Amino acid sequence: MDRRQFLTLSPDRNTRTSTAFARTDTGMAPYTGNWGTLQLIHLLKRTLFGATPANINALKSMTMQQVVDTLLTAQPDPLPPVNNYGIDTTGVTPGATWIKAPQGDEMLERKRMNSYKAWWTGQMVNQQASIHEKMVLFWHNHFVTETKTVNDSRFIYQYNLTLRQNALGNFKALTKAITLDPAMLVYLNGYLNSKGAADENYARELHELFTVGKGPDSHYTEEDVRATARVLTGFRVDRTNIVSLFDTTQHDITNKLFSGFYLNKVISGKTGTDGATEVDDLLNIIFGQPEVAKFICRKLYRFFVYYDIDAATEQNVITPLANIFRSSGYDIKTTLNALFISEHFFDPLNMACLIKSPVDFCVGLCREFGVTFPPDYPGQYTAWGSIHDHAAAMLQNIGDPPLVAGWEAYYQVPSFHELWINTDTLPKRNKLSDALISAAGFNNLRIDVIAFADKLSNPGDPVALVNDSLDILYRVGVSVNLKDFLKNTILLSGQSPNSNFYWTNAWTAYKASPGDAALKNDVESRLQALYKYIMDLSEYQLS
Repeated sequence: MDRRQFLTLSPDRNTRTSTAFARTDTGMAPYTGNWGTLQLIHLLKRTLFGATPANINALKSMTMQQVVDTLLTAQPDPLPPVNNYGIDTTGVTPGATWIKAPQGDEMLERKRMNSYKAWWTGQMVNQQASIHEKMVLFWHNHFVTETKTVNDSRFIYQYNLTLRQNALGNFKALTKAITLDPAMLVYLNGYLNSKGAADENYARELHELFTVGKGPDSHYTEEDVRATARVLTGFRVDRTNIVSLFDTTQHDITNKLFSGFYLNKVISGKTGTDGATEVDDLLNIIFGQPEVAKFICRKLYRFFVYYDIDAATEQNVITPLANIFRSSGYDIKTTLNALFISEHFFDPLNMACLIKSPVDFCVGLCREFGVTFPPDYPGQYTAWGSIHDHAAAMLQNIGDPPLVAGWEAYYQVPSFHELWINTDTLPKRNKLSDALISAAGFNNLRIDVIAFADKLSNPGDPVALVNDSLDILYRVGVSVNLKDFLKNTILLSGQSPNSNFYWTNAWTAYKASPGDAALKNDVESRLQALYKYIMDLSEYQLS
């Protein structure tokens, strides 16, 4: 399938006279338009993994600001992952957590990594009405580590916790925490950085990928990279206590000079334990550069709004949003709030214009349809692991992005999110949704179509059932002909278009006698056909 087909499914762009010069001319002014189901679901789809009927019903009576406040509420740390893999040579019993246990051999570490990935998928599936889980994924794509390189499951869990605890806090604080995080110290060789042989690996990525980026106005130099590497000498990892520490004997105590891009600032070399505080001096220098805010706001924009940043968007959205980010002291929540209540975010041209990432597709599918997971932890981990593996097969393996730059769909010009869809991944998406919607399901997971329909406003009315279903599952309007097909051909089984009672009677009869297998099969088979058809169309891939 041509990936660009998806872009033709979004709202008509020809109705705006400004599109000859810019994709949209809206900016960061507060949104004052209609606040209804369309806008609510758009907000939920972008900030959560899918918009469930329960989410919609719980939030639809709130104002826009109240909903945004709810979504930006940080969540407490979840219970840690546990041993779901059986024999553990370090003594961790089944059902107990391994996050503080001794490091295992290669085989055990692989089992723990799988446990970790399943656990993380479970956190996404069970997320509350909060952007927190999506921000953990966002920061994972920004401050990348890879499990296979770190090769210590305990460090990887601690890294996830670092992201989680700072996801909606202060970006500067998050950057420092990641700089000293044991997993990152291992991943980019920071733990090998010493005064006699400064390692520039992390220093380079700190500038290029994590803070000022490679934008047109970012002009850090090789001298800046070398000076940064010298600042960061001496940090080591403690594999017993699973923390980082500072070795004063391996720290470069000489002065570090930065380029004109950083105003020729100098960090005075410090001795003893004071050497560790040079990190704060370094971040003060970097974060004094306005490009930090612009770079991060561009990444937030591409993740939550749209991948293409034209000149008008740079001027009307990125620049003012970056100003908000800087003036707030790099407060993530303040910046996201400004974006999510802006006229630009609710511009019709920014709705139904993103292709769902594999994680968004797989997790969102389970959440929106209310897929029930096993109650016991072995069954849960197996099911969560299966969802993770499906997303990985579609090119998004959480825990192991392909490069230190993250997944290509978030940065690769000019295709960006179109890279998620190709002749291999699209059939895999359809295969997963087809399996879940089937009577047999797979791996003890199955969409209960009757339970889903029962959560809608009036499932006994075929017109309302189709409209409510499309409101939740699609982000783009569809033709009257398609709606008629879904109602008349599928729900009414080819009866007269005016025979709505055919479905109404079938639904009413089942609700009156839910234990009657024939009545249940009558409505269930048609609902399965309805939702299978909806999910197999291209529109379902859009967010």
